[in-house]
Amino acid sequence: MKVVKFGGSSLADGEHFAQAIKIITADPQRRVVVTSAPGKRKAGDIKVTDLLITYAKQVLAHESTTATTKQIIGRYQAIADYFNVPATKLTPLIDRLTDLPSWDYPNNNYLLAAFKAHGEWLNANLMAIVLQQLGYEARFVTPEEAGIRVTGTPNNATVAPETYALLDRFSFNDSELLIFPGFYGITMAGHIATFSRGGSDITGAILARGLHAQLYENFTDVDAIYVANPAVVKDPQPIAKMTYREMRELSYAGFSVFHDEALIPAIQGNVPINVKNTQHPEKPGTLIVPDKGFQPADIVTGVVSGKHFAAIYLHKYLLNKEAGFTLRILTILARHNVSYEHMPSGIDDITIILDKNQIDDELVDVICNEIQEEINPDQLEWIDNYAITMVVGEGMRNRTGVINDILEPLTKNNIPVPIINQGASRISIMIGTYNQDADRAVQAIYHRFFAN
Repeated sequence: MKVVKFGGSSLADGEHFAQAIKIITADPQRRVVVTSAPGKRKAGDIKVTDLLITYAKQVLAHESTTATTKQIIGRYQAIADYFNVPATKLTPLIDRLTDLPSWDYPNNNYLLAAFKAHGEWLNANLMAIVLQQLGYEARFVTPEEAGIRVTGTPNNATVAPETYALLDRFSFNDSELLIFPGFYGITMAGHIATFSRGGSDITGAILARGLHAQLYENFTDVDAIYVANPAVVKDPQPIAKMTYREMRELSYAGFSVFHDEALIPAIQGNVPINVKNTQHPEKPGTLIVPDKGFQPADIVTGVVSGKHFAAIYLHKYLLNKEAGFTLRILTILARHNVSYEHMPSGIDDITIILDKNQIDDELVDVICNEIQEEINPDQLEWIDNYAITMVVGEGMRNRTGVINDILEPLTKNNIPVPIINQGASRISIMIGTYNQDADRAVQAIYHRFFAN
């Protein structure tokens, strides 16, 4: 059995719906389908999820929602019309959408989560209706029914362990197509909570593990995962096969084709993932597999740069003699719910690299002030323009001279490297550059390993 997930761009309108259905019905092993909310139909269009966020904000502000709900309904109505779905079939979906403001929510965060989740809820329900109309045995299944339980915050949920025991007891027959909405689960108290943005990938992985799938196919709008970002490197080489571990390392710095959190259930269930293009399903795509027994084709599998980093730099003489020094810094970060990414250090220096998405200017000042008071460093500096370039490959594990091969093209291109760190897994090397040099660094490293 295979679990198949379609992204928002793959379900944006009736024509894309038809292509997805063609893929679903072409392979009898594809029994479980996970849908995202409709994405953009063209440049300048608005994703349904963003419309639902607007809808929620209008409700909270006691503003008119008429125009927004009309726009949302119009997106689903257009898909229904493409397949000549009777109006009576769509009425319950429209009623549910317009009833959302009258539901009881513990707080505004839960309201926002419930509104966002309905992009997927409506699309999965509509997909089941269309498949039934086309003569297929299809069933719409909600996370409530299947037992997808979550913990955490309403808009950044985490799957609860008991989910897999509940999915083990979930029954279905071999002839039916099960259509699940992605992106959300149900809290212990029975409320809707969403995963982080793009979380339909996570739902697909949860179902692949929980229902013991042989393969998880993730259909999106690219032919494969590439060695480098096509926006940075022209016509980069596609990756035929990679390990979970490689994908996790590359996702950290910005590989955005597949949600990095979605790898965890797949890893736990030992389920291979195939990332493919909805418009070209005949192409092999990229297969993500366990590392056991994996034979790498190249030294380097991928190179990617993320420009969303910053750093706190401290200099203090005899730093290495002070017990608990880093603990005191980490305690300050923990107090403000800020995690660190890397912490390279020297005898008198330490650099704490942070994700700028977690911190704003006001919090930077607060944290730096507290560090100054607690640590009293000789020098304290906030560096706002760090980029991290990850060079990743299972082929690097037992290879000597890889660091030299990476640094040589950077030197030739006059790209300064303030930080370099080899990962504990020995399959990744982190290069710290400044934002303005990040793309050139990726290009230089790519051409060193792949141009010829």
